[in-house]
Amino acid sequence: MTEAHNVDLAGYGVRTDLALEAHELATKAQGKGELSGVVVDTDDTDPGIRVTRVEVENEEAGRQIGMMPGRYITIEAPKLRENDTEFENAVMRRFAREIDRYLQQLGLAEDKKALVVGLGNWNVTPDALGPMVVENLLVTRHLFKLAPETVEEGYREVSALSPGVLGITGIETSEIVFGVVEKSKPDFVIAIDSLASRALHRVNTTIQIADTGIHPGSGVGNKRKAIDRETLGIPVVSIGVPTVVFASTIANDAITYLLGHFGQSMKEQDRPFNRLAVSELPERREPYTEDDLPEMEVRKTYLGLIGQLAENEKRQLIREVLQPLGQNLVVTPKEVDEFMAGIANIISSGLNKALHRQVDQESVGAYTH
Repeated sequence: MTEAHNVDLAGYGVRTDLALEAHELATKAQGKGELSGVVVDTDDTDPGIRVTRVEVENEEAGRQIGMMPGRYITIEAPKLRENDTEFENAVMRRFAREIDRYLQQLGLAEDKKALVVGLGNWNVTPDALGPMVVENLLVTRHLFKLAPETVEEGYREVSALSPGVLGITGIETSEIVFGVVEKSKPDFVIAIDSLASRALHRVNTTIQIADTGIHPGSGVGNKRKAIDRETLGIPVVSIGVPTVVFASTIANDAITYLLGHFGQSMKEQDRPFNRLAVSELPERREPYTEDDLPEMEVRKTYLGLIGQLAENEKRQLIREVLQPLGQNLVVTPKEVDEFMAGIANIISSGLNKALHRQVDQESVGAYTH
C-alpha cells in the first residue's frame, strides 16, 4: 500500500470530526487538489451559506483522510455569530431541506419511524447540544400508540431520548440506545452530538450531517463504542456541530492570523502600516488564506523560524510543547450559552420541519422555545 493512502491525522497534531476539514488537511499534506475515491461538491446557492458534500467511496479513500466511508454534508454559516434571526431562519430552512433530501436518499419514506438520540452531558454547556435539541423536538410516538385517531396526516412517528454519558449513568451510551431500539423498534436513528474542529471560525457556525454513525466522546479524544448501523442494525444519521477546539489550534490560528494581518496591511497603500487603532483597522476576512500571508522572507523577519514553518509543522510543534505540560486544553467560546441555544433551536426546528410534512415555516416556531 502506498504512503499516500496512509495519512495519519494524528501526525499533524490535528483533532477534527469534520470530513471537510479532514479532506482539506489531506489534500495539503499530499499536495493534491483531488484525492482518489473522495468526491467533493460545493453549493453556494443560499447567500451566506455554503454546503459542501463529501463522499468517501471506499475504505481506501477513507484512510486517505482519516474518515469512515460514507456521505458527509457540511453546512457552513459564519454569520450565525451575528445573532440575525432572519439568517438563522434561512439556515434552518436549508438544514431542513438537506435532512429531508438525505432521508430520501437513504430510502426512508414519510411512514418510517424515527428515534432521535441527543448525545452529550447536559451539565456541560458545550456538550449539551443533543439534550437541548431533544427538548424542543415534536415527539409523536405516544400519540400513534395511545390515540392514533388524533394524529393528522403529515406527521411521522418520532420518539426521542437523551441517554446522558457514561460518567452519569455508568452505562455505555450505545448499550442504552441499543436497548431502546430493540424495544421500540424504530426504522432509523438520528444521533446528535457536539464535535471538535481544527478551525476557530467553524466553531458554533457549522453543521455536519453523515450516514456513518457517531462515536460519543470522540471530539475530545474519549472515544466510546460507536452508535452506527453495524451496532444497531438500522440506518443511523448523525448530526454534529463543532463546539470546542484545542488550545493548540487557537495558538496555531493566532500565528496564522497575525501573519495574515501583516500580509494584508502591507498590501494596503492608502493607510500607514503602523496605525494600530482598532477602530481604524479594515474589515478582515476569516479564515486567512495562503494568498493573504506575506512572502516567506517577510514571515521570517516577523516571526523567525516559526514564521517559516509549514502549516502542519507549526501545528505539530505547538502540540508537542503543550501536550506534555497538560496545557492542550479543550476550549469553547465565552458566549457558548447563547451560541448553543441558537444552534440547538436551528437543528430542532429543522428536524421538526423535515420529519413532519405538516410542520411548515409558519408553524415551526410553535414547537420550540
